[in-house]
Amino acid sequence: MTSFVATRVLRLILVWIGITLGTFGLLRLSGDPARLILGELASTEAVREFQRLHGLDRPLPAQYAAFVGGIMVGDFGRSLRFEQPILPIILERLPATLELAGGSLALSVLLGVPLGIAAALRRDRPLDYLARGLVVVAQGVPNFLLAILLILLFGVRLRWLPTGGHGTWSHLLLPAVVLSFVLLPLTVRVTRATMLDVLGRAYVRTARSKGLRESTVLGRHALRNAALPILTIIGVQAATLLGGSIVTETVFSWPGVGRLIVSAIFARDFPLVQSAVLVVATAVVLVNFLVDSLYGVLDPRISAS
Repeated sequence: MTSFVATRVLRLILVWIGITLGTFGLLRLSGDPARLILGELASTEAVREFQRLHGLDRPLPAQYAAFVGGIMVGDFGRSLRFEQPILPIILERLPATLELAGGSLALSVLLGVPLGIAAALRRDRPLDYLARGLVVVAQGVPNFLLAILLILLFGVRLRWLPTGGHGTWSHLLLPAVVLSFVLLPLTVRVTRATMLDVLGRAYVRTARSKGLRESTVLGRHALRNAALPILTIIGVQAATLLGGSIVTETVFSWPGVGRLIVSAIFARDFPLVQSAVLVVATAVVLVNFLVDSLYGVLDPRISAS
């Protein structure tokens, strides 16, 4: 188990280094932030002074070393756009992202996993056809279209829910439903396919032949052995949601990290983009690390390999 954890930690460090290098390098290819922020009419002297104040006139290796060194001591630098420390800006947006991600993932799991199990238990019956039909519809409807339709129905016509913003559960409901509808097809498909495979195994037939209750067969023998693929999908979806859904956040004016990153990219706010991407990427890597660790709990053979 120790070697299993050590290997995952090493991978986490390597991914972290790759993310910092990739983000830093790609941003430097996008243009001069000083010219964009100060405007095309700014004098050369003003541009140079701006670059000097923010360390943009230094060699790229020195800028990268300063960025990583600051992160190590908790100093994420200052935003070029907002002229204030970056960490409070990100921390202000992070709870909204976690709230939306958690709500969307909870809806997807609570609806998708039971529906996938029920579809597998009633294969080629009306419930199975209904579940597969829902998957097809959910895959074919763009999330921005669904968001607009829900806003028009529940926000404009019925006036039951707010059309945007953040603050209460009513603000969360519509964007969470939109994102969970995007996640639902994969959750249902993987759960159904995995359960069908497990239900056909010999140990499940043996458990049933012993006269065990169906709930015991499903919980102790079938679902436990089907948990790894389902857990993998949940982990992937959680990591994706932590990155923020730009379209959904934009439509519902949700103040998440995703919108912050996009606005910072357009503003060429290099320090803010670097730090925000790093925070999100670190959260994603930690989620994947947690999922890998749960593999070892569910199946000890994995941690032993």
